[in-house]
Amino acid sequence: MLTSDHEPSNSTPLTETTESVDVEKGSDGQHLAARDYRKLAICSIICGLSCIGIVSLIYSVKTREFNKKSGGAISQKAKEYSQKALKWGIGAILAWAGLILLIPLLLGLLSYLLTFIN
Repeated sequence: MLTSDHEPSNSTPLTETTESVDVEKGSDGQHLAARDYRKLAICSIICGLSCIGIVSLIYSVKTREFNKKSGGAISQKAKEYSQKALKWGIGAILAWAGLILLIPLLLGLLSYLLTFIN
C-alpha cells in the first residue's frame, strides 16, 4: 500500500510577498545614511583641480566616519559634510573645465592686443 508522507513545511509559499526594504533607505523611505560621494571626490582629484578635489575627499571621509558613528541613523553633521563634499567635488571639476576654456580665450585676446602694438 502506498502512503504519502506530507510533512508541514515552515517555509512561506512563493506567492506570498513581504515588504522589501531598500539598502540605502529604511522601510519608511527615510535615508539611513548620508551619501559620502567618494567616487566624485576621487574623480575631482583626477579630472579636476586636485587641490580642490582633496578638500572634497576630506569631507567625504568625514561623512563616512559620521555615518559609522551614528549606527544607521542619519546625523546632521554627516548630512552637512555630504553636501560640502558634493559642492567641492563639482566645484573642482567646473574650475578645471573653466580653466581649459579660459586659457585659449585669453591667449587669443592677448594675441589680438599684441597686433595693435606692432
